Amino acid sequence: MKKVLVTGGAGFIGSHTCVELVEAGYLPVIVDDLRNSHERILAGLTRITGRDLPVHRVDCNDPEAMERVFTAEGPFHGVIHFAAYKSVNESVNEPLKYYTNNIGSLAVLIATAQRHALRRIVFSSSCAVYGQADRLPVDETAPAERTNSPYGFTKVACEHLLRDLAVSDPAWRMVLLRYFNPIGAHPSGLIGELPVGVPSNLVPYVVQAAAGRREALTIHGTDYDTPDGTCLRDYIHVVDLARAHVRALAHLDDERSANCSVFNVGTGRPASVKEVVDTFERVTGVRVPVRMGPRRPGDVASIYADTSRAAHDLGWRSEHDLGHALRHAWQWQQHLEAEGSDASIKRSGA
Repeated sequence: MKKVLVTGGAGFIGSHTCVELVEAGYLPVIVDDLRNSHERILAGLTRITGRDLPVHRVDCNDPEAMERVFTAEGPFHGVIHFAAYKSVNESVNEPLKYYTNNIGSLAVLIATAQRHALRRIVFSSSCAVYGQADRLPVDETAPAERTNSPYGFTKVACEHLLRDLAVSDPAWRMVLLRYFNPIGAHPSGLIGELPVGVPSNLVPYVVQAAAGRREALTIHGTDYDTPDGTCLRDYIHVVDLARAHVRALAHLDDERSANCSVFNVGTGRPASVKEVVDTFERVTGVRVPVRMGPRRPGDVASIYADTSRAAHDLGWRSEHDLGHALRHAWQWQQHLEAEGSDASIKRSGA
């Protein structure tokens, strides 16, 4: 069985990708210090997969710890790198935290991989690299230098690092996946998004407000140049996104492909913040208390994907619609409520 190193594998996208890797016949080896996740996610992974997956509770920025993981678990067929901070708003307020962690962890990972003759990576990038695109839907040829936030810039910098590496050493094989807005949860209700403290993403706040864990959802900005004045985003079910990583690994096996490929991963179907709330209420029958607030720094008005390259080269398309994703997110929240657990988690690591 081929081993795949999954950094940040206990996180929202990482945990769902581990499920899909097992389904595809791989053995994911998780590296996660749980600073932005929780033990219950690991327990959920065990229940879904029927396996106790290898887990190393270490910081990807720690070179010695990463060296021990590679020595103990290698050789790896490839690595999927998720370990990064991801809040646009937080990055505006704490840029040094984002530059240090997001760029530093990739540099440590790459250096360790090279020492162990591993040169295959799927990288977690973001549509934030596009900023406010001139043309929508945005495709992979659009300039990836116009990001509005330090978070987005860290993804631009990491993409540059990987591209430069691919030029300097053609033995490397890379896929850069530019995510749009992952939402939802595993249909089992056993794993899902579990943010630290107050959610910075829309859907966790929606479900927590619906469950009475938050007083109300604040819609940040109602005067954007969009049909209803609220931001437009491309919301993709996390299971669909996870499956794109399995396809990306297979793409690395195709010697005919470029040694560094870039793909948008979204649905191509934009939805506004108000549409998300309305759809949630329709599919669950649960009301979401809402109040209006000012725009947030770093937010763009509209962004959604042209996914034709992923369809052609990876044979991948999203399968779940917005209603499915929101229903599954609500099932996950109900699972947390039934456990009597807090809707958000406290930091469990440095």
